[in-house]
Amino acid sequence: MNSYGLGGEPAVEWSVVESAIGPLLLAATATGLVSVVFHARPGVRDAALAQLRARLGAEPVEAPGSARLAEPIRRLAAYFAGERQDFGLDLDWSLTSGFHREVLRELESTVPYGTVVGYGELAARVGRPEGAQAVGAAMGSNPLPVVVPCHRVVESDGGLGGFGGGLETKRQLLALEGVLPQPLF
Repeated sequence: MNSYGLGGEPAVEWSVVESAIGPLLLAATATGLVSVVFHARPGVRDAALAQLRARLGAEPVEAPGSARLAEPIRRLAAYFAGERQDFGLDLDWSLTSGFHREVLRELESTVPYGTVVGYGELAARVGRPEGAQAVGAAMGSNPLPVVVPCHRVVESDGGLGGFGGGLETKRQLLALEGVLPQPLF
């Protein structure tokens, strides 16, 4: 297995950064940001790197000073500081395909900061009005959470629904965006 792509640069570069919701693993390819992983402590980090290795066919290279990661790191920090509402990053969609990719692209492009959408409504937007559960599966497999805002997808009755990063993380992200009240302490 090769760590390097064309031109001798690493095919996949990664770093763990601190955030308001805990450590995030960010990984990027020459195409763009390819993965964001919640709770990136050693066990989770190692599992995420093994998955990247298997799915992308390259050895991820730790690169905290990476030019590829500099802008995603800067924009995520601005988001968590309440200074940025969109990311505008180049994204590498290679870890998702088919219906899941279609739903995630629709979410990323049409559900702005500070708003939410129901699973069923998002399914209808991609032409599958009966596909609320399939949308839930797409959210659960989102390789780019926060940047592709699956935290903004909620149940039609107002419930939070599920979340790969845990419901407390979803609450924190929605509170940051003003959808839910900030906790009192």
